[in-house]
Amino acid sequence: MGALDGYSVLVTGGGTGIGEACAAALLADGAAVTICGRTASTLEEAAGRLGAGGGAVAWTTADVTVEDDVAAAVAAAVEHGGGRLDGVVGNAGGSRHLGPIALADVEAVRATLDLNIIGAFLTLKHSAPYLADSGRGSYVGISSHAGRDSFRFMGAYGAGKAGMDHLLRVAADEMGGVGIRVNSVQPGVIATEIMGAITGGSPVLDSYLTEIPLKRVGEPEEIGALVRFLIGPESGYITGQAISIDGGQSLRKGADYGAFAQGAYGADPLWRLVEGS
Repeated sequence: MGALDGYSVLVTGGGTGIGEACAAALLADGAAVTICGRTASTLEEAAGRLGAGGGAVAWTTADVTVEDDVAAAVAAAVEHGGGRLDGVVGNAGGSRHLGPIALADVEAVRATLDLNIIGAFLTLKHSAPYLADSGRGSYVGISSHAGRDSFRFMGAYGAGKAGMDHLLRVAADEMGGVGIRVNSVQPGVIATEIMGAITGGSPVLDSYLTEIPLKRVGEPEEIGALVRFLIGPESGYITGQAISIDGGQSLRKGADYGAFAQGAYGADPLWRLVEGS
C-alpha cells in the first residue's frame, strides 16, 4: 500500500526529464498517472519504462498551448483515474529563444510566454473542477530559478516562468476555499537530456557551479521527490508557494548563458548592445 493509493495525477511534459521523474515518484507511491506531451513515440517509450515496475500509467498526446488538447488530456487522466483527478504536475514548458533581449525575434518570445504562462493557465483551468471535487486537489507547476533571478540571455524564459509563478500564486488564493492547493517548484540546473550540452561541461556549467553552495548539478529524481510531497497529503497545509530546489543557488545569483548566446549572435552588429561585449 502506497501513500498515494487511490490518487489520480496528470503530468504534462511527462515523457522525459523532470516530468518522467515526477511520474515515477508518484507511481512508486501508488498513484495512477497519466503523462502527456506532443510526441507520441516519446510518451510511449516513457510509459514503457514507467510501467515496468507494475505502476498504473497511461499516456496521451497534447500541446498545452491548445485548449482542446488540454481539455482532452484532463479527460483522459480522469478516465484513467476511475473518474477522478487529485493532482496535476504542470511540467510542460521551455524556451523558444536564447540570446539578448534586444536581438530577440518577437514570435520566439511570444511562443515562450505562451508555452509557460498560457500552458499553465489552460492546464489549471481545465483541471480545477476535478481537483475541487477530489477534496484533496493539488496543482504543482514546474517553474525555474530563472523565474526568480536574472539569468543573462534567458530573458524570455525567465519572464515566462515568473509569469507562471505569479499566476499560480493568484490561483492558490482564489481556489483555497474549495480545497485546491497550488504551488510551484523552481529547479536550478538539473541533469536532464535537454540540459546535456550544459551539464556535460561548458562555461555555462562553470557559471552555475560558481554560484551553487552545494557545488553540484541536481538530479531529476530530487525534483520528483519534492513534487510527490507537494501532491500528497503530507503537504496539506502548503499552498501559494514557489519553492527553490537548486543547491542553494538562489542564495547568490543566476547563471550566465553568454557563451551560448555569443556563438549564435556574436557576429550581429547589434551585439554591441550587450554590456561588456
